[in-house]
Amino acid sequence: KDIAGGISPSLLKRTVAMALDGVVTDLGDAIGVDAKIEFLNREDPRALELIRHDCAHVLAEAVQTLFPGTQVTIGPVIENGFYYDFAYKRPFTPEDLEAIEKRMAELAKKDFPVTREVWPRDKAVEFFKSIGEQYKAELIAAIPSAEDVSLYREGDFIDLCRGPHVPSTGKLKVFKLMKLAGAYWRGDSKNEMLQRV
Repeated sequence: KDIAGGISPSLLKRTVAMALDGVVTDLGDAIGVDAKIEFLNREDPRALELIRHDCAHVLAEAVQTLFPGTQVTIGPVIENGFYYDFAYKRPFTPEDLEAIEKRMAELAKKDFPVTREVWPRDKAVEFFKSIGEQYKAELIAAIPSAEDVSLYREGDFIDLCRGPHVPSTGKLKVFKLMKLAGAYWRGDSKNEMLQRV
């Protein structure tokens, strides 16, 4: 971030991530060794996956602010977009989808910094249990106990994630929620039915 800003404030403004020796990373990551640095803007094809994944995080935050008590499970990038699976007491409606998208736009405009935190696994499990996120706690508990876990924070929202991410929600300019579907937890029909947005 400092290097991009030192070259040009406009370069920093356009940049959503960097690649170190070809590996896409957070723009705020420390650079500990000599490396080839590339600054990625929104038009770089390598940035598209990153932007889509950030949209999934903003989606999760929007859903939880509009529908308190919703649990977030997994939210990966897919070939043509992104999704997140949620556990909520009732099915979402097309009107809910519109409200969620509107809230996402509001959150993006707030330009919250997106920052990475590394926590001990057991602390992360206890944290997610304490906020009623049983699915997330289950995912983290499956990580070996000696490993730390990577979490990303944007505003008051925090989620388990490897990253990388854009530096702030303000970098998310265009997104569209297209459909609702059902999905079983961990893809197993013996598990609970979740809602996929």
